[in-house]
Amino acid sequence: MSTGHRTEENGTVAILIPCYNEAITIGKVVDDFKRELPDADIYVYDNNSSDDTAQIAQDHGAIVRYEKRQGKGNVVRQMIRDIDADYYLMVDGDDTYPAEAGIDLLKPLIDDSADMTIGDRLSNGSYGDENDRAFHGFGNNLVRWLIKLIYGFEFNDVMTGYRGFNQVFAKTLPILSAGFQIETEISIHAVDKRWRITDVPIDYRDRPEGSESKLSTFSDGFKVLQTIGSLFKDYRPLALFSWVGLILIVIGLITGIPVIAEYAQIGLVPRLPSAILAAAFVGVGLASFACGLILDTSVKNNRKDYEIEVIRAYEQLRKTHQK
Repeated sequence: MSTGHRTEENGTVAILIPCYNEAITIGKVVDDFKRELPDADIYVYDNNSSDDTAQIAQDHGAIVRYEKRQGKGNVVRQMIRDIDADYYLMVDGDDTYPAEAGIDLLKPLIDDSADMTIGDRLSNGSYGDENDRAFHGFGNNLVRWLIKLIYGFEFNDVMTGYRGFNQVFAKTLPILSAGFQIETEISIHAVDKRWRITDVPIDYRDRPEGSESKLSTFSDGFKVLQTIGSLFKDYRPLALFSWVGLILIVIGLITGIPVIAEYAQIGLVPRLPSAILAAAFVGVGLASFACGLILDTSVKNNRKDYEIEVIRAYEQLRKTHQK
């Protein structure tokens, strides 16, 4: 394990920079954070870059390590496993996020008013002014709307790669995503587990000339939507299966009501296949609702176990600070 330097009385800070082919920008990113947060440790994890990203980062004073499993989610998972610190700042290596905002992201964590902070690019309009890539803004808004619809929590900017975490949040964070879905996964996890979240407006800037985004608007966007659906099933199964069950029951009733009406009139069931189909839809709908109830009990038990795990993590943290 690696432990960050102590920033005066406030605790240790580790800056996490996952990188893939960011030779054009990584030197400036490391220099900017060394200037703004001189007591923090800066970690650059190279994810199979084919350029000089790792060497440039090392030349500028970063601690460089390597992650062979491709994908941002894999990199961040390993970073959190490897690195111990009181506070973490996660930022991309493309020089789109200002290092000057780092202290603003750390303040709510240090003041213990937040467990996760989010570098919000959207509220002040800087993302819309700087980012000219088609559908990126639409995709962000779609994901925000879905999370609000499903979880009742409205993020200002759910897809931002600039975030801060305290130690307990980071060390109890289950990262399952391999790629760019990680921001969505972290956001939904924070809402579902009722962590304290604070949005911090930042001034976003577009990539410099010659630097290319690794994000595929449609393929990665589809993966993000898949992640939302999967986590909806995992975190709120009763809601999901209740809606599915209701839809199936309604279809069954629409199919079956004419059959019942005919039976009431003539005492016979001339459309037997329709009757069987209607009964099947209603039966599967009721079964779906029952599955939701069972899975909801399991999810609630998992939440209880997670809360106990968090309490233990806080107790361990207090013991460490008392030594």
